[in-house]
Amino acid sequence: MPDPTKSINIENVVASTGIEQELDLQTVAMDLEGADYDPEQFPGLVYRTTDPKSAALIFRSGKIVCTGAKSTDAVHEALHMVFDELRALDIPIEEDPEITVQNIVTSADLGKDLNLNAIAIGLGLENIEYEPEQFPGLVYRIDEPDVVALLFGSGKLVITGGTEPADAEAAVRVISDRLSELGLLG
Repeated sequence: MPDPTKSINIENVVASTGIEQELDLQTVAMDLEGADYDPEQFPGLVYRTTDPKSAALIFRSGKIVCTGAKSTDAVHEALHMVFDELRALDIPIEEDPEITVQNIVTSADLGKDLNLNAIAIGLGLENIEYEPEQFPGLVYRIDEPDVVALLFGSGKLVITGGTEPADAEAAVRVISDRLSELGLLG
């Protein structure tokens, strides 16, 4: 059987930072080319970068959340572009604000169809949620690493909650080892 960790793909990286000051988002929106700001729809200003592709959500408090990047390097690069754009508007920002990766969403493929009913029974009800009439996937909460995995009958997985790429690899190993032990991975 091929190694399922080789199929891991980062789909989204979410990181947060702050610039330690309040912002007048209306003024920033007028001066920052390409910014979207509609406070009746969403309280933050949305600024998109194209290379790397991401969306920075900038809040009045100075907090910034960046989403949509495909790697931890890309999320850092996108946020540094945002810092540079804000500095160009004469907003003082320290040299290297701390950036915290909050969530990495990855996908993977176990390469085999899964019997989710048997898996739900085998893994035990304390770590899983499975209501096929509500959602087609099985939700599996893993303690180590601390992530949530969605398992689908096709053998595809979505892993969320990790803060570094290695968390996804560890989760895929935990899942494939556990399913193998239960005789549910073919």
